[in-house]
Amino acid sequence: MLFSLSAHVPEHNFYRRLKDRIDLSFLYELTAPFYGKCGHQSIDPVVFFKLCLISYLENIISDRKLIEHCSLRLDLLYFLDYQLDEPLPWHSTVSRTRKLYPERLFETLFDRVVSLCVEQGMVSGSV
Repeated sequence: MLFSLSAHVPEHNFYRRLKDRIDLSFLYELTAPFYGKCGHQSIDPVVFFKLCLISYLENIISDRKLIEHCSLRLDLLYFLDYQLDEPLPWHSTVSRTRKLYPERLFETLFDRVVSLCVEQGMVSGSV
């Protein structure tokens, strides 16, 4: 069966528009020192910060609830670049990844992600 998430997420959907308007590729270079070259595959840093953003925007404080919430919403799967049949990261992996970054770096990077959303007019406020 062929299924296209993009065909099932309306053009006016918030997360579809957000995906089209913000570029988080800068995170790869800034987080590279914190990722090893061997061992278990880590969460892609862009996916991790998108998950953090969803948590912030949807007011979800539990990583377990966050992953469950994302798995039930087509627009969030589309925003995260996951397919319908592709498993999301384990909630414990999200928690461990958050602890991987020094607190100040995490705050700086997350503030930048939120600032991009503000600059694009997707959310209001300031960081």
